[in-house]
Amino acid sequence: MLIDFVPTVSGVSLAEAPGFVKAPGGAPANVAIAVTRLGGKSAFVGKLGDDEFGHMLAGILKQYGVKAEGINFDEGARTALAFVTLRADGEREFMFYRNPSADMLLKPEELNLELIRSAKVFHYGSISLIVEPCRSAHLKAMQVARDAGALLSYDPNLRLPLWPSAEDAREQIMSIWEKADLIKISDVELEFLTGSDKIDDASAMSLWHPNLKLLLVTLGEKGCRYYTKNFCGHVEAYHVNAVDTTGAGDSFVGALLCKIVDDHSLIEDESRLREALKFANACGAITTTKKGAIPALPTADEVLSLMKGSK
Repeated sequence: MLIDFVPTVSGVSLAEAPGFVKAPGGAPANVAIAVTRLGGKSAFVGKLGDDEFGHMLAGILKQYGVKAEGINFDEGARTALAFVTLRADGEREFMFYRNPSADMLLKPEELNLELIRSAKVFHYGSISLIVEPCRSAHLKAMQVARDAGALLSYDPNLRLPLWPSAEDAREQIMSIWEKADLIKISDVELEFLTGSDKIDDASAMSLWHPNLKLLLVTLGEKGCRYYTKNFCGHVEAYHVNAVDTTGAGDSFVGALLCKIVDDHSLIEDESRLREALKFANACGAITTTKKGAIPALPTADEVLSLMKGSK
């Protein structure tokens, strides 16, 4: 979890921006809040700086009803920051301040194992794999969750500027690929991981692994594609006036996990899976209509109202 500093004006470079607004974020934290906004239960595991920003972020998680017993504070390192440019089309570019930031210093022995064992779904990204000791903490948390019977959900959330090289990013992202039950990638991540410029079924299926239950490829305003052992297909997006795409993928994942958490068999029933993905697409769409990820994460009523209005 970190703070994004977002320019007050869209469509300018960082140097040209007249000012910045604080926007709390970080993909796994966004997913945790997306879940509670929809009425689900979630907890966050990670490390923040023992500074004003770190305590502000912990306070935001608690304010949204996310359990905070998995949060550690580091006295020697700062909370991570990112400066984000919003291009005129709502897409983003990042500049990160973390050398090292507190999140990178989470140690395996600092994990709240009891909290992790109580989860039905364990969701994670790949940024926590970049450096030690956080990488070891991430791997241990995954193993503990898996041993306790949780569904493992993976959204690599590629942020190339954070990795030493593109090759390293690809290698580390793939190093835990075969452990996940559910994987969500964007069209851009599909191209990056396969090395192909084709966004099609063959390209997606080249990433399939035998233990996978569901592979999702999000396509922005074109909706998403889904792949299971027995079927695949496409679900259209909801069309909205997009202002800022930050958090749309996290909102999508949070919504889908809310639908799956108490009923894993939904993944094997195409009509029910399609309904869940329509709901997730609507969540993602609403999240793009406001600046910043967390303030834009919708409630179930807002989602249902968009879905009704589009019929």
